[in-house]
Amino acid sequence: MSVSRISILQLYRAMMRESKKFTGYNYREYALRRTRDGFKEHKAKTDPAEIAKLYNIAQENFAVIKRQVVISQLYQQPKIVIEENGS
Repeated sequence: MSVSRISILQLYRAMMRESKKFTGYNYREYALRRTRDGFKEHKAKTDPAEIAKLYNIAQENFAVIKRQVVISQLYQQPKIVIEENGS
Protein backbone atom coordinates (compact mmCIF):
# COMPACT_ATOMS: atom_id res chain seq x y z
CA MET A 1 0.00 0.00 0.00
CA SER A 2 1.41 3.33 -1.03
CA VAL A 3 0.55 6.27 1.21
CA SER A 4 0.31 9.65 -0.47
CA ARG A 5 1.95 12.79 0.85
CA ILE A 6 -1.48 14.44 1.00
CA SER A 7 -2.92 11.74 3.27
CA ILE A 8 0.11 12.02 5.56
CA LEU A 9 -0.35 15.80 5.81
CA GLN A 10 -4.07 15.36 6.45
CA LEU A 11 -3.33 12.93 9.27
CA TYR A 12 -0.73 15.32 10.73
CA ARG A 13 -3.18 18.23 10.68
CA ALA A 14 -5.96 16.10 12.18
CA MET A 15 -3.66 14.95 15.00
CA MET A 16 -2.57 18.54 15.71
CA ARG A 17 -6.19 19.75 15.70
CA GLU A 18 -7.30 16.96 18.00
CA SER A 19 -4.34 17.48 20.35
CA LYS A 20 -5.36 21.12 20.82
CA LYS A 21 -8.64 19.91 22.33
CA PHE A 22 -7.01 18.52 25.50
CA THR A 23 -8.30 20.48 28.47
CA GLY A 24 -5.12 20.02 30.53
CA TYR A 25 -2.20 22.22 29.55
CA ASN A 26 0.47 19.57 30.14
CA TYR A 27 -1.37 16.89 28.16
CA ARG A 28 -2.11 19.34 25.35
CA GLU A 29 1.48 20.54 25.05
CA TYR A 30 2.86 17.00 25.28
CA ALA A 31 0.55 15.72 22.53
CA LEU A 32 1.35 18.67 20.26
CA ARG A 33 5.11 18.35 20.82
CA ARG A 34 5.10 14.56 20.41
CA THR A 35 3.08 14.75 17.20
CA ARG A 36 5.32 17.47 15.75
CA ASP A 37 8.51 15.64 16.72
CA GLY A 38 7.26 12.26 15.52
CA PHE A 39 6.43 13.50 12.05
CA LYS A 40 9.61 15.57 11.83
CA GLU A 41 11.71 12.56 12.87
CA HIS A 42 10.44 10.46 9.96
CA LYS A 43 10.22 13.24 7.38
CA ALA A 44 13.12 11.97 5.26
CA LYS A 45 11.89 8.36 4.95
CA THR A 46 11.61 7.15 1.35
CA ASP A 47 10.85 3.41 1.60
CA PRO A 48 7.13 3.00 0.77
CA ALA A 49 6.74 -0.05 3.05
CA GLU A 50 8.27 1.78 6.00
CA ILE A 51 6.16 4.87 5.30
CA ALA A 52 3.00 2.72 5.22
CA LYS A 53 3.98 1.11 8.53
CA LEU A 54 4.63 4.50 10.15
CA TYR A 55 1.35 5.82 8.74
CA ASN A 56 -0.57 2.94 10.34
CA ILE A 57 1.15 3.59 13.67
CA ALA A 58 0.24 7.28 13.42
CA GLN A 59 -3.40 6.35 12.73
CA GLU A 60 -3.43 4.19 15.86
CA ASN A 61 -1.93 7.06 17.85
CA PHE A 62 -4.58 9.39 16.43
CA ALA A 63 -7.29 7.04 17.73
CA VAL A 64 -5.64 7.11 21.16
CA ILE A 65 -5.52 10.91 21.15
CA LYS A 66 -9.22 11.08 20.23
CA ARG A 67 -10.16 8.78 23.12
CA GLN A 68 -7.97 10.63 25.59
CA VAL A 69 -9.41 14.00 24.56
CA VAL A 70 -12.90 12.74 25.38
CA ILE A 71 -11.72 11.51 28.77
CA SER A 72 -9.92 14.79 29.49
CA GLN A 73 -13.12 16.69 28.72
CA LEU A 74 -15.07 14.50 31.12
CA TYR A 75 -12.66 15.10 34.01
CA GLN A 76 -11.55 18.70 33.64
CA GLN A 77 -8.95 20.09 35.99
CA PRO A 78 -8.76 23.75 37.02
CA LYS A 79 -6.52 25.86 34.81
CA ILE A 80 -2.92 26.24 35.90
CA VAL A 81 -1.09 29.56 36.28
CA ILE A 82 0.39 29.42 32.77
CA GLU A 83 -3.10 29.24 31.26
CA GLU A 84 -4.78 31.90 33.39
CA ASN A 85 -3.27 34.89 31.59
CA GLY A 86 -3.34 33.26 28.15
CA SER A 87 -7.11 32.88 27.84
